[in-house]
Amino acid sequence: MPIDETVARYSDFAFKTAIVVYALVMVLLIWQYATARSRQVAERELVPVGAAPSGPGRIAEPASKSLSERLGNTAFSVLMVAIVLHVVSIVLRGVAAHRFPLGNMYEFVTMATAAAVLVGVLLLREQRYRAMWVFLLVPVLILLFLAGTVLYADAAPVVPALKSFWLPVHVTIVSVGSGVFLFAGVASLLFLYRLRQPEGQESTTILGVVARRLPDARTLDRLAYKATIIGFPLFGAGVILGAIWAEAAWGRFWGWDPKETCSFIAWVLYAAYLHARATSGWRDTRAAWINVAGFVAMLFNLFIINMVISGLHSYAGLN
Repeated sequence: MPIDETVARYSDFAFKTAIVVYALVMVLLIWQYATARSRQVAERELVPVGAAPSGPGRIAEPASKSLSERLGNTAFSVLMVAIVLHVVSIVLRGVAAHRFPLGNMYEFVTMATAAAVLVGVLLLREQRYRAMWVFLLVPVLILLFLAGTVLYADAAPVVPALKSFWLPVHVTIVSVGSGVFLFAGVASLLFLYRLRQPEGQESTTILGVVARRLPDARTLDRLAYKATIIGFPLFGAGVILGAIWAEAAWGRFWGWDPKETCSFIAWVLYAAYLHARATSGWRDTRAAWINVAGFVAMLFNLFIINMVISGLHSYAGLN
């Protein structure tokens, strides 16, 4: 069937608009933290040493506090709009191409980042976790920008090798698992950062204010662990289903193709993280670094393997 160019344009428009709205969310959150920092600096300057909390030297609850709360609530509402646009762009791409929208790197990255933000909605529901969105949206925006520029491919039929009912099963599970691992990697990095910012010793910079608003290190570690618990079986199932598809397509389950090898390495790293997380003496920084290493392996698998190293999985959709 011919490509529906009109729907494809709507998909691209929704994708670009989602990026703009995600960026707006970042601006609102940074504005919120800047406002909170300004309030803290004002209180330190205007409260005399030894003054009672309600004494004459104490400033009243400033408007910046309520402004900070409004900015945070607005950012979260705008975030929901961005997620809807993000998902709509994926659906419209599939409708335009008359196939499942996972035939090239542009579509894979779009799906993986959508999974990452949806996992964020699931695990960061409470208001005390909202400071984490700044750090989650940074890699999401970078990946979406790369997807819309370097990795972009027009809506088109997939190559003959991908015309299989295994495509929506295998690639969807792998892309969703990758998005979950993105969340887990960010949470582990924040855990390592939080350990370097002990309670009560954060700086007065915006980064210090954000660190003060982040959950404690243990909570961040648990969030990374929860996300990995979700992503590990998904990614493992995706690898197994990929092996079954390989047997049907190429006559063998496993051939140590570069992408197969790197996927296996990433899976082993995440298995090692889960083991280390349950092992005394490894469950703190060592386990977190293993989780970060797994995330780096996933990025290497996505970009270097697909774009630099040639193999049987070279379906990036790039010229």
